[in-house]
Amino acid sequence: MGTGPESEDTQMAKLSAEQIAEKLKALPGWEYKDNAISKMFKFKEYLHGIEFVQKVAEIAEAADHHPDITINYTRVTFSCSTHSEGGVTDKDFKLADNIEIAFNDRDA
Repeated sequence: MGTGPESEDTQMAKLSAEQIAEKLKALPGWEYKDNAISKMFKFKEYLHGIEFVQKVAEIAEAADHHPDITINYTRVTFSCSTHSEGGVTDKDFKLADNIEIAFNDRDA
């Protein structure tokens, strides 16, 4: 039963501040504040940011894990937290990593 609820419980366990700090080392530009990990991305054009938000929305929907998204003209901030666990989990880091991959793979 390696793929059952046991593995999900591990992925959903709230991480300590030390664990978060260590994992953030692999995600340049991401920071831990307000009980979430977040990063602001900048775009040359407003619509480029909106297109990226759409791409992240598709990734989030597929993962059934959705970030908070703030759009300020050409700046888009994603904030990841697992509300059911009251903090940051491995699921948030996986989503952040996928956001980074999508950002680096986009046609900018």
